Amino acid sequence: MKNKNKKFPDGFLWGAATAAHQVEGGSRNDWSEWEKKNAKRLASEAKTKWAKWQQKKFPEMFDPENYISGRACDHYNRYEEDLDIAKSLGLNAFRISIEWSRIEPEEGKFDEKEIEHYRKVLKAIRARGMEPFVTLWHYTLPVWFSRKGGWENKKSPDYFKRYSAKIVKEFSDDVIFWLTFNEPILIIGGGYIKGYRPPQKHNIFEAFRVYKNLIKAHKLAYAEIHKKKPQAMVGFTEWLNFFDNRNGIFQTGFLLFLAKHFTNEYLIKQTIGHLDFIGAQHYMRVPFSLSALLHEEKYQENDMGRQIVPEGMYYILMDLKKYNLPIYITENGIPDAKDRKRAGFIKNYLFHVHKAIREGVDVRGYFHWSFLDNFEWDKGFWPRFGLVEMDYKTMERKVRPSALEYAKICKNNYLET
Repeated sequence: MKNKNKKFPDGFLWGAATAAHQVEGGSRNDWSEWEKKNAKRLASEAKTKWAKWQQKKFPEMFDPENYISGRACDHYNRYEEDLDIAKSLGLNAFRISIEWSRIEPEEGKFDEKEIEHYRKVLKAIRARGMEPFVTLWHYTLPVWFSRKGGWENKKSPDYFKRYSAKIVKEFSDDVIFWLTFNEPILIIGGGYIKGYRPPQKHNIFEAFRVYKNLIKAHKLAYAEIHKKKPQAMVGFTEWLNFFDNRNGIFQTGFLLFLAKHFTNEYLIKQTIGHLDFIGAQHYMRVPFSLSALLHEEKYQENDMGRQIVPEGMYYILMDLKKYNLPIYITENGIPDAKDRKRAGFIKNYLFHVHKAIREGVDVRGYFHWSFLDNFEWDKGFWPRFGLVEMDYKTMERKVRPSALEYAKICKNNYLET
């Protein structure tokens, strides 16, 4: 019945997301170097890192080749084919990242051939009626930048400013929506505190130095983009956990404040005035009370063992309402190789997005992660997030049934309930 449909606002953007290193293939950056040095170690650690059922279901996690991106999805050469699929699904937006190491392979030297490649990609997105969302930096660094200390270097914001200025000069005619960074909190936590990804450090002081430089770099890039294109929309994406404290004793307590402040919202608060929108990325529930811990068993899990908690999206969005900024959900997805849970996942999470919109949150778009199965960083290829299934041997693409369910929502701009 029509009255049971949950209509989304006119002009709502329905998209899917990718990242250059994860899909393009043929990258040469700090990650590609790190992969080759760490592939055997990552494969050997799988036995203690993952549960028995995961090891049985995904034996490729024991193969070092799983952890080397190589040709990835060959999206660099097959982007036209992929964008045709995206159009067929009714998407009106598509998120990509530009590989910094391709654009500036040597310090201060820009590769015009690669610039022209991305120009073609952006025009191909627009030609298919989709709005491009462009991430300037999605985890991977040029080798020269990494060898200078990466984001620890006090000059790093200026290097990023130079790169950003070049990109916006070349592509401002085709791009309105810019994302300076992807998930700074994971860059800090994974690279400088927990140390499980490059540069594999465990130093809180260096972590704060990187935070400081990222904040400065974002502000400089923001100014460069607006100088070239005043009407541009500039933000960054952030990994936002749902700290589940329902019925907990710390609902308004200091511990919950600290958890949210230093993970979910620190960079947002530090860059207010230099944000035109918030890029919200949500994957995980973190139990934050005895009551929440006791209710863990009722949730389904995805292939990586993460709980599927759709209402977490609602609470995340309600937390962001106070900033009075437009919100685009730039990533939300599920590793589900058999495609048994993805369609329900999408519908249930969108139900809670719609609920937040109905309660006054200015959500303007949703990008599913991911468009293709792809290279999932230190996990390698075994987690399957794609709306489109990849055969990595033949490079064949196959649209999953869940993608067709998502397509109905995209084309109709409403969710059937």
